[in-house]
Amino acid sequence: MILPLYTFDHALFLALNFDGGPVMDRIMTLVSGTAMWIPLYILIVWLVWQREGWRNTLLFLLAVVAAIVLADMFAGIFKHSGPLKGLWSDFPPRWRPMFTPSLEGLAVPPDTLMQWRFEGHATPGIVHVPAGALAGKYGTVSSHAATIVALLVLSAAEIRRRWFTLLMSAAALLICYSRIYLAKHFPVDLLLGAVVGALTAWGAWVLYRHLRARLRTDHNR
Repeated sequence: MILPLYTFDHALFLALNFDGGPVMDRIMTLVSGTAMWIPLYILIVWLVWQREGWRNTLLFLLAVVAAIVLADMFAGIFKHSGPLKGLWSDFPPRWRPMFTPSLEGLAVPPDTLMQWRFEGHATPGIVHVPAGALAGKYGTVSSHAATIVALLVLSAAEIRRRWFTLLMSAAALLICYSRIYLAKHFPVDLLLGAVVGALTAWGAWVLYRHLRARLRTDHNR
């Protein structure tokens, strides 16, 4: 079931989701993946190492991993997936845009539209779903948004260079937009994911600073 509250961003989704052709489809698929961003991850490690040395860099990486894992787990609560899927069993999950019949003007259940898409049946084609983009049923809360925002907050707080913060912000926005282009998430799914990621990153940052200070104190004794 989709609550009425969950429909107010449908028009914004439809304005942002469009058929950009095979090249655009491929680019957005790459943006939404991991391999394309490996150079950025390497840059983060190098910048932190320059500032903090290897010991604190390893501690920072542990904080990043903890924040990302927790962000993904917390996002899964609302999609009823992952290790915390039963924590809020009464929460009404929200179907992904690609499986939301009202966007296509169809009066069928979401699981019927999902079956049609996986079987390759023709639909009105209002929602653009690139080849290979089909995924699980539910989209709220976006794990992609939660994890990339967690990384953005932690790395920007540690590196503290304006150009880097702008670079990470642009990367996060691009990744989030790719999820709309691929019809995997509504805008609010991404906004909620960003909030989850920011909160987990804040908790990891507080713990990281505390442990870093203790290590420095112990080292100076």
